[in-house]
Amino acid sequence: MAKTTDFLKSIKELNVTDLTARIKEDEQRLKKLEFAHAISPLENPVSIRGLRRDVARLKTELRKKQMGI
Repeated sequence: MAKTTDFLKSIKELNVTDLTARIKEDEQRLKKLEFAHAISPLENPVSIRGLRRDVARLKTELRKKQMGI
């Protein structure tokens, strides 16, 4: 749980351009993981779910900053 709170604190400090760059990087990592998992099963397939949730958290924070909340 501490990892999630640290992650949330760190993304709140990022600006819009940093958030968009981080989202693009994480989406590429997610695609690579999903592709690797389709070819041969990953040792830890839960990492895909965690990365997908992190991308969603980043997109939520980006949307908050764009709306000025």
